[in-house]
Amino acid sequence: MFSNLLYFLIALVVYSTSELFQNLDPGNGNGFLNAVLASLGFAGVCRLSFKRIERLAAISPHENIDHLIQNRITRLSVSALILFAVNIYGFKLTLLFSGIKFFELLPTFKAVFFICLYLFYLILIWNAAYPLQNRYFAGTVSKKEYILSNVSFSLPALFPWFCLSLATDLLGLLPWKPLKNYLASPAGEIGYISLFLLVIAVFGPVFIRKIWNCKPLEQGYTRSRIEAVCKKAGLKYAEILKWDLFGGNMMTAGVMGFVGRFRYLLVTPSLTRILSDEELDAVMLHEIGHVQKYHMVFYLLFFAGFMVCNFVFFEPVMLLLYLLEPVYKGFSWFGIEKTTAHAILISLSLIGIFILYFRFVFGFFMRNFERQADLHVYEFTHDASSLISTFHKIASYSRQSVDKPNWHHFSIGERIRFLEDCERNPALISAHHSKIKKMISAYVIGIVFLCGAGYSISSGPAKTGFDNFIAEQLLFQHMALDPANSDLYTLVGDYYYGRKNYDRAIDAYENVLRIDPVNVHALNNLSWLYSTCPEEKYRNRGKALEYAKKALEQKREAYILDTYAEALAANNDIKSALAAAREALTRSEEKKEYYEDQLKRFEVMIQDRSL
Repeated sequence: MFSNLLYFLIALVVYSTSELFQNLDPGNGNGFLNAVLASLGFAGVCRLSFKRIERLAAISPHENIDHLIQNRITRLSVSALILFAVNIYGFKLTLLFSGIKFFELLPTFKAVFFICLYLFYLILIWNAAYPLQNRYFAGTVSKKEYILSNVSFSLPALFPWFCLSLATDLLGLLPWKPLKNYLASPAGEIGYISLFLLVIAVFGPVFIRKIWNCKPLEQGYTRSRIEAVCKKAGLKYAEILKWDLFGGNMMTAGVMGFVGRFRYLLVTPSLTRILSDEELDAVMLHEIGHVQKYHMVFYLLFFAGFMVCNFVFFEPVMLLLYLLEPVYKGFSWFGIEKTTAHAILISLSLIGIFILYFRFVFGFFMRNFERQADLHVYEFTHDASSLISTFHKIASYSRQSVDKPNWHHFSIGERIRFLEDCERNPALISAHHSKIKKMISAYVIGIVFLCGAGYSISSGPAKTGFDNFIAEQLLFQHMALDPANSDLYTLVGDYYYGRKNYDRAIDAYENVLRIDPVNVHALNNLSWLYSTCPEEKYRNRGKALEYAKKALEQKREAYILDTYAEALAANNDIKSALAAAREALTRSEEKKEYYEDQLKRFEVMIQDRSL
């Protein structure tokens, strides 16, 4: 079920990048019809997929059918993401709402509509899977309970985004420009998002409780037992809730909330019904461990770290993607233009980075945090036998293999074996706690370094150098594609001139003149370099005057006259330089102050010589 949270977030990333494609190709106008046909086809595939597993179950009743069902749901969920992306990127369904005032004022609701489209695909999967999967539930679960439980469990993943996005929309409607300008700045945006995440982290559990329709656990022996464990552990909480997930038949528990006043413990009816008192105590100590080891705080840190890195690296990554010329050639074989290919690469990069981060980095920490929460039982009891027996019951009750892999938890078998190892060698307990501290320290150091590097190349001191590097690579790529284009060599010359690499600047300008002997830009810039270069060894008075004259023959404009004046001055013809400077001033339409200063400079030079 945790995978559904990841799927919804990926769908949100897909929708968020849809604007990259909207202005490239308006489509053929059949997007809606194509989407309907594709959806009908997907519904058919879902039904046939589970019918095939049902036939296999009839032939091989001892086959691990539940595992096959879960694998098929996973594959179809990924296929639904691909279909959703086709609807957004290919069929351009978002254009159907263009011009609708409500969605223009509050675009969050437009996004919600399309996220619901992906939810619809998931419901098709769950609807097709239910008749078969219902056979493997320990208790009775109606189709409505099955589908609603899947939906409600996934919605909290989108809750922070929805609140943040809607608040941004509403703030955008305010008439107060100073506030809007501040929020649009990098500091304002980061501060606003950070504050909002903090508010959601504190008060979010109150709304999630409503979404999951959790009710207070009835007064009685079970509640008193849980209250006693919380008191013993020193845990502050707002309420103990009954979590009717899948009709109350799923055997699980949870905790949510950073602040005691808004913290909730959740238990499903089957958990309280099947576990012994000692086993229920162990489960509660596990959940309390998440709080007292600050796992939820670290989860917020990991999420914030991803957002900040994404913020500072987005523009540099977009620029770096322009350099993948072999990839663009590959796209061109399929008739995809570079602009469209670049949008595709941006989307794939964002989705890929998101999956890698949450599936592997976030998942790695989740697995180790779960193991640390398991170890929390040792802080209150002498052994973990109750927790181990609980794991065996969960595996038996849910009819799943103890070695079933999981991206966010270690398998039940791995957790049991680790606890048994800790029984034999208690030093493993402190070793794991030390491992967690080192992991978090490494993460903080790494994320600070990455954010610092990203800020440096996107807005800080390394931005100029990075931009120059991108410009250089792009120029050389274009030169390789069009070596006879003199304008490209001119840009290369300007680039090297700006970086004070005078050797390469001269070579580039000379290359331009070999191809185009009357290129005004190259003649003018090369003359200026030969006349005024700060490094004396690059000055060449003869060539400076020669190139300035040739440029002036092509165009008699202020900036060329100014270069001609410098070339004349370099050749000690100050009177002619003064005349050229006067003409430059009369012809200038802008930068009057500069040309006036040049004229005064030459006048002073003549006065000095007369003295």
